[in-house]
Amino acid sequence: QVLLVESGGGLVQAGDSLRLSCVASGRTFSSYHMGWFRQAPGKEREFVAAVSWAGGTTYYADSVKGRFTIFIGVPKKSVYLQMNSLKPEDTAVYYCAATSGGSAYSQGTYDYWGQGTPVTVSS
Repeated sequence: QVLLVESGGGLVQAGDSLRLSCVASGRTFSSYHMGWFRQAPGKEREFVAAVSWAGGTTYYADSVKGRFTIFIGVPKKSVYLQMNSLKPEDTAVYYCAATSGGSAYSQGTYDYWGQGTPVTVSS
């Protein structure tokens, strides 16, 4: 069992930055990928970014490439999403998730999910 708790969301203006945190506890094996997904009002949940727990390989959605950075904290019990140059279209509830295998991009492969943290970007 893996427990994921997100924090760091809030209300910001376009162009601002935010850092989301996800603290993992339980069976946090090195084989896990950690990912961030988001769900905007009235839309499907979508992939944002992911990182391999062991090697640090990163994956990004095209919409956030160059603006968002995902990284694992030290000690290896947390994963962060640094979000820069935020846009109103980044407004969503952001979820942290963990998977033991499969595609890092596909939410169907993720076994554990946090409760979500809301991000609102005003124009």
